[in-house]
Amino acid sequence: MGEIVFDIETKNTFEEVGSSDPTALSISVVCIYNYADDTYTSYREEELHNLWPILENADRIIGFNSIYFDLPILEKYAGRKFNHVPHLDLLAKVKESLGHRLKLDDIAKATLQVQKSGHGLQAVQWYKEGKWEEIIKYCIDDVRITKDVYEFARNNKQLMYPDFTGIKPFSVDVSQPLKRSEQPTPTEPTKTQMSLW
Repeated sequence: MGEIVFDIETKNTFEEVGSSDPTALSISVVCIYNYADDTYTSYREEELHNLWPILENADRIIGFNSIYFDLPILEKYAGRKFNHVPHLDLLAKVKESLGHRLKLDDIAKATLQVQKSGHGLQAVQWYKEGKWEEIIKYCIDDVRITKDVYEFARNNKQLMYPDFTGIKPFSVDVSQPLKRSEQPTPTEPTKTQMSLW
């Protein structure tokens, strides 16, 4: 099946559900990039049953802040764990290298000179307004940026980030999949983690 880069958008926010548990949120759309056939695909909530075989058979699934956010929500909908599927969370690799987290937008701007087309709260508002094209475009844009950041890290073994002195490189190794058994057990995200989606 190849590697799959994925991202999700939700119908609601932590504030609206009164919980910091990602599994309290509801999915509006999941978008993926499939390296096997070089395609971007979107799945609305009612279409998610078509996504499970793709994830189950992937060589690796790749996301950003996916350990603590995207994957727990997906597993809630799937009704099962994807423990056997190698999983790379780029944010986990960033924290492993730097000792702290960074926003995807900051990494993309410093490394690729591109930026996200919006933020997750906009996608929630678009859902309420029935603007599916905007949601899907934004989600696919996020998948594309995640893919491009991953490929830069894979090819150069480093990424860039901004600090008060300018743009700095930092080493990151994405060549080996993170095994789920080696990853931290998901806990309730901090406010910093919440801001990253």
